[in-house]
Amino acid sequence: MAKIDDAGFPKRTMLKKLLLFAAFVLLILSAWGDSLVNKLRKGDIVFHTSRSSQSVAIQKATHSKYSHMGIVFFRAGAPYVYEAIKTVQYTPWKKWSSRGEGGHCVVKRLKDAERILTTEAVAKLRQVATKLRGRPYDLTFEWSDERIYCSELVWKIYDRGLGLHIGRLQKLSEFDLSDPIVKAKLIERYSMAIPMEETVIYPGEMYTFDGLTIVAEH
Repeated sequence: MAKIDDAGFPKRTMLKKLLLFAAFVLLILSAWGDSLVNKLRKGDIVFHTSRSSQSVAIQKATHSKYSHMGIVFFRAGAPYVYEAIKTVQYTPWKKWSSRGEGGHCVVKRLKDAERILTTEAVAKLRQVATKLRGRPYDLTFEWSDERIYCSELVWKIYDRGLGLHIGRLQKLSEFDLSDPIVKAKLIERYSMAIPMEETVIYPGEMYTFDGLTIVAEH
């Protein structure tokens, strides 16, 4: 006779139910993950909330929850996110999408992508991307190519590859620099020589660009 647990159910029956439920959840998550991957296209722009030490400061200064982004390219048929992190590099989609806060990420695409992102156009984007590969991450958010940060990378790829401006360039002085967390990060990076007139592009500005539309998110 099976032993009875505290809830009055046979222990074996309870264990079987838990195993079946776990298998069902894994099946759903697997199907969901595959469906998201199948929606990705070359040139898609992806966003999430980074867990890096500077993420909160970026969110407060820009009034946007999105603090990191990249662009999708395929390698040997598999999706990768081309991003500026420690260096400008390719990161497998699964690894990139799981890195955001709460596992949340958003995939956006040009509204007229079918017409604009031809095979030749994507090749031009990749040519620009290749020239920037390996550049170190830019902790001081300068507009030169010597070092690159995430939104700068994607903006320059589309600008130089296709002449498209994904979002409006701004000056550092236009951001909200009043929060103590933001002030502390500015002092950490610049000491007292804060370059208020530095040209900047940030993920939130590109996220709200009217020429993009959401194609997938989780």
